[in-house]
Amino acid sequence: MVCQACGSPIAGAFCSRCGAPAAPPPAPIYGVPQPMMFVPRVQRHLQTLGILWCVYGAYRAAAGIFAALFLMGMSRPGFMGGWHSNGFGPFMPHALWMGPLAGLVAVVTCIMAALAFATGFSLMTRKPWGRTLAIVVAILALIKIPFGTGLGIYTLWALAPAASGAEYDAIADHS
Repeated sequence: MVCQACGSPIAGAFCSRCGAPAAPPPAPIYGVPQPMMFVPRVQRHLQTLGILWCVYGAYRAAAGIFAALFLMGMSRPGFMGGWHSNGFGPFMPHALWMGPLAGLVAVVTCIMAALAFATGFSLMTRKPWGRTLAIVVAILALIKIPFGTGLGIYTLWALAPAASGAEYDAIADHS
């Protein structure tokens, strides 16, 4: 070994000529650390988005059925045990218009729940048209505070950029 300070040969832990400590031998390098594997952004979020859209579809269906049944009940005279003599309280003598409204609520809810299920299915199975459907349904879901808004923002963040479109096209199942 050679002294790093004066260049003379070293036999022990210190240089006999200048007294400098001997430099420890460099640690052996066993291997270069492997770089982290890059997983594209869309691929990381696609399965989660698909599951969340299916859960959101089930939530929309359950909430819509409950709302339609409630509106159908309110359209019947004697709802809530005939609370008031002229129907449903002093502010609504007869809410007969709520029966057709219940039908409209049921139809709109079924359509939106079906769209949410189709979005979730298309994202999980990586259909080529799934990204476009997800963006359209996400925009429609933004008005449903708080769950639709959160899911819509997450979907648009993950799938709307042009780079995400190229990534989705690369992993889409074109068979």
